[in-house]
Amino acid sequence: MSIQEVANDLVALCKQGKFAESGEKYWAEDVVSVEAGAPGGGDPVSRGIGAARGKGEWWANNHEVHGVEVEGPYINGDQFVVRFKMDMTPKGGERTSMDEMAVYTIKDGKIAEERFFYGQ
Repeated sequence: MSIQEVANDLVALCKQGKFAESGEKYWAEDVVSVEAGAPGGGDPVSRGIGAARGKGEWWANNHEVHGVEVEGPYINGDQFVVRFKMDMTPKGGERTSMDEMAVYTIKDGKIAEERFFYGQ
């Protein structure tokens, strides 16, 4: 698949709320996932599909998502950017919104690295 095809499909899956499915479909076995920060002050870098899967499961189990807007993809070479705007409530917390940019690097049709940036 081309970068454009991977990017378009990933965005389509995310627009349907299929975030876990998009990862399972496109993560490379040795994917590196980098957050701007990590819960509880842990390591913001996850290495490997198992770690990326676990991070996603933790997030899904600790947040109630009320709505998501997905914008993009914006492609440049072997990378593309997707913007996620979420209306959500962290478990035990207050309802809030999150504005996030994700930069995906593709190698051999798979996500080799994903990097997340958060706005105010």
